[in-house]
Amino acid sequence: METKSRNFIEQIIDKDLEEGRVDHVMTRFPPEPNGYLHIGHAKSILLNYGLAQEYHGLFNLRFDDTNPTKEKSEFVESIENDVRWLGADFEDRLYFASDYFGKMYEAAVQLIKKGKAFVCDLTAEEIRAYRGTLKEPGKNSPYRDRSIEENLKLFEEMKEGKYEDGAKVLRAKIDMASPNMNMRDPVIYRIAHISHANTGDQWCIYPMYDFAHPIEDAIEGVTHSICTLEFEDHRPLYDWVVRELEYEQPPRQIEFAKMYLTNVVTGKRYIKKLVENGIVDGWDDPRLVSISGLRRRGYTPEAIKMFVELSGVSKAQSSSEYAMLEYCVREDLKLKRERVMGILHPLKLIIDNYPEDTTEELEVENNLENPDLGTRKVPFSKELYIEQEDFMEVPVPKYRRLYPGNEVRLMHAYLVTCTGVDKDEDGNVTAVHCTYDPATRGGNAPDGRKVKGTIHWVDAKSAIECEIRLFENIVDEEKGVYDEETKELNLNPNSLQILTGCYVESSLKGAKAPDSFQFVRTGYFCVDSKLSTEEHLVFNRIAALKSSFRLPAAN
Repeated sequence: METKSRNFIEQIIDKDLEEGRVDHVMTRFPPEPNGYLHIGHAKSILLNYGLAQEYHGLFNLRFDDTNPTKEKSEFVESIENDVRWLGADFEDRLYFASDYFGKMYEAAVQLIKKGKAFVCDLTAEEIRAYRGTLKEPGKNSPYRDRSIEENLKLFEEMKEGKYEDGAKVLRAKIDMASPNMNMRDPVIYRIAHISHANTGDQWCIYPMYDFAHPIEDAIEGVTHSICTLEFEDHRPLYDWVVRELEYEQPPRQIEFAKMYLTNVVTGKRYIKKLVENGIVDGWDDPRLVSISGLRRRGYTPEAIKMFVELSGVSKAQSSSEYAMLEYCVREDLKLKRERVMGILHPLKLIIDNYPEDTTEELEVENNLENPDLGTRKVPFSKELYIEQEDFMEVPVPKYRRLYPGNEVRLMHAYLVTCTGVDKDEDGNVTAVHCTYDPATRGGNAPDGRKVKGTIHWVDAKSAIECEIRLFENIVDEEKGVYDEETKELNLNPNSLQILTGCYVESSLKGAKAPDSFQFVRTGYFCVDSKLSTEEHLVFNRIAALKSSFRLPAAN
């Protein structure tokens, strides 16, 4: 039996359990509520939750709300919705860093009393100048040797609001000659006279992320703090904090490589600009790879989970193709969704010898590859809509669809032969005429004659008119995501195509978000959660039916 290989994080956790460093596993996802989550965050969510599930442990959702200048309740709500939608169950363990502000203040006082922290009056610019460079050690602050008593007094006065923003900070006292810049007496508290979404005006000093995060993990009992590689250089400070504060079971930080997608925009600054300039209609625009955007476009949690698993977990930075994400959603949907008929560019088809005022119902399988999805009734009558590309008055070589004199199969219905066309005064074809063979119901001729072309259609009498939205990458892939000189996005002017006057079969009446379907020959589509109404259906194309993408062969 084939054994699934263990990634490096699982190997570390296995060792910790075997050696008794921990007797259980608890993970967490700790977003800052300063924007919407994107596909890269999905990897972190699913990785942390998946590890908790694998080891029968617990998973927490915790908002690192230590910077009230950038945080909004809108972001908190969107993140919570995204995490729940992805299926990461944090049960009742929803926490905020601000829940622990009192304990963090006490921890800072504890460090001062140990002689491990001091109040510094240097400005931010002076602190940077004193820090040194990668090649040169830093210099001690002239305030580093303040007495414990003076530091306690000044820190208390900082808390009481006696100083302006930037007048003083609390710094850890570690080593200004450390080769790791993060260990050169980092700032752990700063003054900020700003109201906080959760604590109001209770605090005018706030902990820095690198100080707050290990404390939060330790308080909650997190055993393994799984984060991305940019925090690798911060791990010595993380370990220093939990060691100096003498937690009985200190959490362990483990870093993994972020998940990058080629030719996509994930930077909050750029997305914010797209939203503010009206280029997209919000953080959930289907052209974005925000989790809410992917959800609105019709992606499923299962597809994103498959994509994350295929991307793998490692220490090595790598990028995945967007085509692989589309592959995953196709794989997830192909056996789960009804295959229905929709016409994006309609052309009227009139069956001249079909009885007037007659409608018959054809029984059609919902998904040929999955009989469990059952069947549905599809109306058929004298006038239909077909795709414009399924008719050519003067066919090109090897064209097998409708043209004068040619016989084709109407999917699920009859064989029809083109007999002529109607045109407007400019010579444009406005309708195609044909005759049908009543003996070919179901699409097969009793005399065995072969028909090579098959086209789909919708019944004109019962069809539902709708709007369909087709998407391309929001950036011009040929030019690259960013302009090297201006650092602005290379936007694709054709990233959104809005088609009106489209038609879908009557079985889609009452469809609403997040319902999704496979439109025959066209792609996978879902009902738009923002724009669609009962009176005006709007469909987003999730992905086309086919792609050149192929999974790499297994070794």
